[in-house]
Amino acid sequence: MQIKFGTDGWRAVIAREFTFVNVERVAQAYADFVTFEAGPGQKPFIVIGYDRRFLSEKFAARAAEVMVGNGFQIALFTDAQPTPLISWAVKDLKAAGGVMITASHNPANFNGFKIKAPWGGSAAPETTREVEKLVDATPPKRASVEDDGHELLEPAIDRYRKQITSYVDLERLKQAAGQVIVDPMHGSAGRWVESFLGGGTLAIETIRDIRDPLFGGVNPEPIDQNLAPLKERVLETRALVGLATDGDADRVGAVDERGRTMTMHDVVPLLLLHLARVRNMTGGVVVTVSQSVLTKRIANAMGLKLYETPIGFKYIADRFLKEDILLGAEESGGIGVKGHIPERDGVLNSLLFLEAIVSAGKPPSEMLADLHREFGEFHFGRRDLHMPVSRGQDLVAKLSQHPPSTFASLAVTNVETTDGAKVIFSDESWLLFRQSGTEPALRIYSEATSVEKMNTLLDAGEALVN
Repeated sequence: MQIKFGTDGWRAVIAREFTFVNVERVAQAYADFVTFEAGPGQKPFIVIGYDRRFLSEKFAARAAEVMVGNGFQIALFTDAQPTPLISWAVKDLKAAGGVMITASHNPANFNGFKIKAPWGGSAAPETTREVEKLVDATPPKRASVEDDGHELLEPAIDRYRKQITSYVDLERLKQAAGQVIVDPMHGSAGRWVESFLGGGTLAIETIRDIRDPLFGGVNPEPIDQNLAPLKERVLETRALVGLATDGDADRVGAVDERGRTMTMHDVVPLLLLHLARVRNMTGGVVVTVSQSVLTKRIANAMGLKLYETPIGFKYIADRFLKEDILLGAEESGGIGVKGHIPERDGVLNSLLFLEAIVSAGKPPSEMLADLHREFGEFHFGRRDLHMPVSRGQDLVAKLSQHPPSTFASLAVTNVETTDGAKVIFSDESWLLFRQSGTEPALRIYSEATSVEKMNTLLDAGEALVN
């Protein structure tokens, strides 16, 4: 079968396409790429990590055998850890790159192979294209792992903890009143967020922290339909906020004190305001095409240069490497911030969002109401329609090539084709059709000036598809 890297890594269904044989093929292609980049006579060093999915530790061990078979030195984590920690370790230990076995937020029957670049983030599209070309160029070389190098990782883990401790005002958070509920959704964040917040007056409770490869029957993505246990617990305990991370802990989600899920079109603008207005930090702002109008308005109001990219954090990371960037964010919960690795980090961003709430001295719902009063009211929704990839691609191509003049009885001012087909209306409301890069799903996104208008646009979009 052909190996194709998507938005972030190669992902496939376990035991169907994601098999030990295919993991060996991809690992060998990556080893060939690293060998070429390193040059003759070198012994590249690779960090390998994995999440809590079914057989992830076994797939990681097989990738390690291929790396050792190619003469590499490795450092293999001995238990499941957040993806941002693997990215941090790659940069911190000056490794040639990294492998993370994870399918992130995808359904439980998926697993994946993410490549981490030396600078501590997702490999650039140019890298994954080259790795794809090298699949089957060399038969996989395997050797038994005599030294997994795990002891090299302990200092990197300690420095990661120190980095977060220095980045967030943890002492202020620990002394705050109230309760916080943390939900890693059975993913590899485990009790990482809680571990930073104990010892003060703030009460911390972590739910769904044990390993469950089925993720409790939902996709480990911190969006509304998957967060029922968090919403319920926030209401039961009258918590200040609920904080969630996805399956491999590179994304963040939140539930306000009223038990309502906050979308990234709520969280990201509030976080940007906190960084720019409260912390007085500067730099550019990078958003993907599915991010909020409000984030753009705040950037403009604060005089921060704005960049827009296709969906996929690798495009945001590229800007971090080339420009002075304060914040980069995508709709799906991936946020990068200045002074950290150019990578999404659900652990750090959970703590940063809590810092924004504590600094504001008011609950999240009031913070959001203030945001809307100052910058305008917008509401976001998304629907995922599961269908063959080709069908979704055909619909996007049709809308891009033959843009409508009206949609849902509203005049269309523009159709952007940066990534998918984004239909824009006169009041800056929009509707985006995009084929997923990680699973067979057509995603329909909308942001509008009222909940009713947002749902009307999503209904019309779904009707068009069906």
